Amino acid sequence: MNLKKGIIFDMDGTLWDSAENVAKSWCVALAKCGHGECKVTKEDMYRVMGKTMDKIAEELFPFAKGEEQKHLLQECCVIENDYLREKGGELYPKLRETMEVLKEKYHLYIVSNCQAGYIEAFLDYYQFHDLFEDIECYGNNDLPKGDNIRLVVERNHLDQAVYVGDIQGDYDATMSAGLPFIHAAYGFGTIAAEVPKIQALEDLPVVVPQVLGE
Repeated sequence: MNLKKGIIFDMDGTLWDSAENVAKSWCVALAKCGHGECKVTKEDMYRVMGKTMDKIAEELFPFAKGEEQKHLLQECCVIENDYLREKGGELYPKLRETMEVLKEKYHLYIVSNCQAGYIEAFLDYYQFHDLFEDIECYGNNDLPKGDNIRLVVERNHLDQAVYVGDIQGDYDATMSAGLPFIHAAYGFGTIAAEVPKIQALEDLPVVVPQVLGE
């Protein structure tokens, strides 16, 4: 019997680094909303990467409360998606080449804690729609990453799957979803557990079969 096997990817720190352009787009949005004195930097984005959007708003917009904070976040997300769809981010090396190799044996997916439209902006800018079969994110359903990982596994009827991410929150979410985890050690974080790791995306065709026991 042929098992249906999948690889589910995190976005930031795993597939690309969009921090600089995200920060620029948020500064544009804040100025539009009358908060031009509030500057968001690339370093700010690194600090909050991987958190859900509501938590990011609480950290970066402490001067705003309630509905104002929610409105600021919505404006930032809309402008960010348009900005990234036009300018992209910094891809990690050999992404397309590696995904094309992986697609010969595995089904590929993306699950992120981002806002709705963010993954689509990534796919649109780089014309990657042919690489990934399904996507899910916090912005679509307000579900935590572990639930969304499980959701993608279930609705795509995967017999085996592995999640690839770069920070502790990715690992924790993967454990809650009951999947094995591969650490993208070139990304933004470290993992407080002994886990398989890759130093570059191109390591995946070797590491994934080991993790899935092939």
